Amino acid sequence: MIFVVTAFLFSAIVLYFLLGGADFGAGIIELFTSQKNKQNTRQTSYHAIGPIWEANHMWLIIAVVIMFVGFPVVYSTMCTYLHIPMLIMLLGITARGTAFAFRNYDAIKGAHTQKIYNRVFVYSSFVTPLFLGIIAGSAVSRQIDLHATSFLDAYIFSWLNYFSVAVGLFTVALSGYLAAIYLIGEADNEHDVRRFILKARIMNIFAVVFGGLVFLASEVENIHLARWIFGNPVSLTAVIAASVSLAASWILINKGKRKIIRIGAGFQVTMILLAVGYMHWPYLLMVKGGQNLSLFAYQAPEKTITDLGLGLLIGSLLILPSLFYLYYSFQKNR
Repeated sequence: MIFVVTAFLFSAIVLYFLLGGADFGAGIIELFTSQKNKQNTRQTSYHAIGPIWEANHMWLIIAVVIMFVGFPVVYSTMCTYLHIPMLIMLLGITARGTAFAFRNYDAIKGAHTQKIYNRVFVYSSFVTPLFLGIIAGSAVSRQIDLHATSFLDAYIFSWLNYFSVAVGLFTVALSGYLAAIYLIGEADNEHDVRRFILKARIMNIFAVVFGGLVFLASEVENIHLARWIFGNPVSLTAVIAASVSLAASWILINKGKRKIIRIGAGFQVTMILLAVGYMHWPYLLMVKGGQNLSLFAYQAPEKTITDLGLGLLIGSLLILPSLFYLYYSFQKNR
């Protein structure tokens, strides 16, 4: 049953990044949109994420519940040493959701309040994936010191380092890329289609640049990410598949295939996550001194894992059909 639980954990993380990350990316795209085009971008983003933006956080909740119930030692260690970036990320999620709701559903839409909501929305959309990436990078950076004797060593330098920040910036770029790709299919005029294609290209370039910074920072921090990925046949295959899919996606964009490219973008990001996740499986948390926290070694009692696995299987039969129907209903009415 442990494999069922870990499969749900990985799936929840991937789906949160693909769906929630694209939602954050919509705010990032708006942040870097000229003033004359902001209204069109907001309108297109609203139609794309309006009915489902709350549902996407379900995947984060599932991941947190799995960690809390199934792997309490790993969960408590992360929450202790990474509580600052986690708090910032959660504040970003809250601020972004609140601003999105008020700017679209506020009974009195004054110019001053709308300006505040818009700013909170776009800046929190940038900050949230930045710190989501920082948390992910910190988990494998080996910078968490379980024997730290000072506040800075325990709670600041565990995440404030070149590698983690580079991963955070890479996450921001990927979120913007996903959003731009998704919005290409949502645009209802040729002008907006061209704008979102340009945004996708720019975010694609930033993703490549920040991806290079991730590898460079990993060498500076003695993490040796390149050796992990390119020395592992599964991770290497995933990277090659992502690269081939990226090239195919741009060919499809040039041919005007606006809907199918979403599958390609989702596949690319999934392959990136697979490449990174598989190379240090089953160690979810890698700390200073080589004491890595394995999901198998630090799992909850077998009875708890069994009940958790059954709950996830039964819950998926109830939740997933409803969620898919939500997506289907909304897209059908577009």
